[in-house]
Amino acid sequence: MATDTPTDTDFGQVSRTKDVAFRLLALAATLVGIVSLAALLANVAVDAVGWLNWGFITSPPHPDPYEAGFLPALVGSIAIMLLIALITFPVGVGAAVYLEEYANDGLLTRFIQLNIANLAGVPSVVYGLLGLGLFVGLLGFGYGTVLAAAFTVALLILPIVIISAQEAIRAVPDSQRQASYGMGATKWQTIRNVVLPRAMPGIMTGTILALGRAIGETAPLIMIAAPTTVFGIPNSFESKVSAMPLQIYTWASYPETEFQYGVVAAGVVTLLIVLLTINSIAIVIRNRYQQRT
Repeated sequence: MATDTPTDTDFGQVSRTKDVAFRLLALAATLVGIVSLAALLANVAVDAVGWLNWGFITSPPHPDPYEAGFLPALVGSIAIMLLIALITFPVGVGAAVYLEEYANDGLLTRFIQLNIANLAGVPSVVYGLLGLGLFVGLLGFGYGTVLAAAFTVALLILPIVIISAQEAIRAVPDSQRQASYGMGATKWQTIRNVVLPRAMPGIMTGTILALGRAIGETAPLIMIAAPTTVFGIPNSFESKVSAMPLQIYTWASYPETEFQYGVVAAGVVTLLIVLLTINSIAIVIRNRYQQRT
């Protein structure tokens, strides 16, 4: 009695069917995320119509929703973000360069690497408590100041910057380092002229993602007693500062419907515009490094 045996054609047909099924499943998962995000953004944008205008951006907060403004929180967030970038980028890249290029692969280095990886997953409220004790209590930066807020949130994203910079540096082929040494370059010259230029696009990508997280953080600012509402823009690093997420949270707690929907939606759209603008500038800088290399 003859029995049917699978042929190469049958196996090929099954493989193609599985490939198509997996591709459709991946497409469906992608569309679910994109469509959900687009629906959420569209809903917020519709609510912001009529509320987001030049007067809203250039005015201070006000008890009347029709006169409420976002200027102090907007300037405060931008000031905090610029200071965070100035702190985390050199410190994070410097730490990554040391760990990847100079440190021995010993027990101490592995211990440091493990702790950096663990710190990347610590809840933000813990960093708020650390900032309260270290920057406010010990170093005397003051409650809710620009310095205290920037250094506290910088601690939060620093492990992310270090890890992403390490991965970017590790991705540079070792043959390029050896070629540089063969030309008589020193360790520092090799890092400066070979390793960092080729790793910079990856470093910038990690920094962009970290700053995107930082601009939306609220818990660390609450823990260092940052005011939820201020009526003047900060004029020094020691000025009291609020941030866009704090101001949006405050408006959402008001009983008036106009605050809970229209004003909050306008604040959310402004926050997204600022975030996309900062990311776009960083992406342009990253692309220039890619073109040079």
